[in-house]
Amino acid sequence: MILVERSAHVAAPVEVVWDVVQRAEQLPAWLAGVRAAEVLSGEGFGRRQLVQAGRGSAHEAEVIAYQEPTLIGWRERAKGAGARAEAFGGKPPELVGPLTLAQSINAALADGLLDHPQMAVFGEDVAAKGGVYGVTKGLRDRFGPARVFDTLLDETSVLGLGLGAGLAGMLPVPEIQYLAYLHNAEDQLRGEAATMQFFSQGAFRNPMVVRVAGLAYQEGFGGHFHNDNSVAVLRDVPGLVVAVPARPDDAAPMLRTCLASAAVDGSVCVFLEPIALYHTRDLYAEGDGEWLAGYPEPGAWVAGHVPIGRARVYRVGSADDLTIITFGNGVRMSLRAAAVLAEEGVGTRVVDLRWLAPLPVADIIREASATGRVLVVDETRRSGGVGEGVIAALVDAGYVGAARRVAGVDSFVPLGPAARQVLVSEEAITDGARTLLAR
Repeated sequence: MILVERSAHVAAPVEVVWDVVQRAEQLPAWLAGVRAAEVLSGEGFGRRQLVQAGRGSAHEAEVIAYQEPTLIGWRERAKGAGARAEAFGGKPPELVGPLTLAQSINAALADGLLDHPQMAVFGEDVAAKGGVYGVTKGLRDRFGPARVFDTLLDETSVLGLGLGAGLAGMLPVPEIQYLAYLHNAEDQLRGEAATMQFFSQGAFRNPMVVRVAGLAYQEGFGGHFHNDNSVAVLRDVPGLVVAVPARPDDAAPMLRTCLASAAVDGSVCVFLEPIALYHTRDLYAEGDGEWLAGYPEPGAWVAGHVPIGRARVYRVGSADDLTIITFGNGVRMSLRAAAVLAEEGVGTRVVDLRWLAPLPVADIIREASATGRVLVVDETRRSGGVGEGVIAALVDAGYVGAARRVAGVDSFVPLGPAARQVLVSEEAITDGARTLLAR
């Protein structure tokens, strides 16, 4: 028997508060998804309501008081093994089939909203529209506008709301629609969120998981503002966790890790989602479906846990000749390049960093030492890019093998075919590997 709790609160004049509490028929107008409500017992605050949800199942809800007299809340206790299945409309993601990156993140957000009653998802177009790329599709309908809602088209306000919500005891998950839109509001992370525990000596904290759609390689939607590939401003903020999932089977456990770290430790996490991989299905050939992945049921989450600062390693062929260290879009390109190299008799291990801060240094050193040849594939810019941190980690550890870097050009991403002149390509990866192997 499991117990799932969902909660929400609303600010309203005292008269309205009491009207809702005293008149059960007013509850459906306040609580999204409720179709009917009936008073069971109690007087005023603390009275129980029998809530009839949109799909017809009844749950017992308790109207509760918060500290301020003008705030009321509800707590829904849905008992039984079917509570989670109901939240997914009878089709939990583990039974749907292989998912894309976007679908896996959507499912993980829904599970997060179930597991963390204090969690709220908000940002530009995340609710009514379900996000520009459909990543938050359906969440508002399932969890209501108190927990999934649209904001002003202002990134400073979005992150500022997250700051306040975290201080108030919530678990905010704000979305920045595009990475390029973050830069005008980045001080909300650098100067405010990431410094709260430091300057208050642990007295205050503002947990937050900031979802950011970013990086390049979008087809048909080009230009700098929708393909920004610069993360330098995030990598040197002390304590800031930066996650970049490349594959669906990494996205969900990494998001769960970020949510848990924020909830337990008060961490501020940036969850950077590669836009170009959102709906990617294939890896090597059209129709192979090898970029899709199943979604594990909750009982398997512990076994599939992805700790902060741990990489993932793919072995292609003998995996003895070359180590490619990369992340994001570079993972798919590097795996494709490794397949080409395998036809030439070259064994490669592809290391997906997954975490840009903190870097998985131990994994980097181990996998680099295994072959003695390292190719760093960095889709960010050459100056201030992630590759600099990887090379520095190798030098600091005393690595004595060969190393080479393939990185984006120090340029904004232009429109159209010109973008190929500044971004890393599969050909550049294979050429870089051959040059390294020829030494």
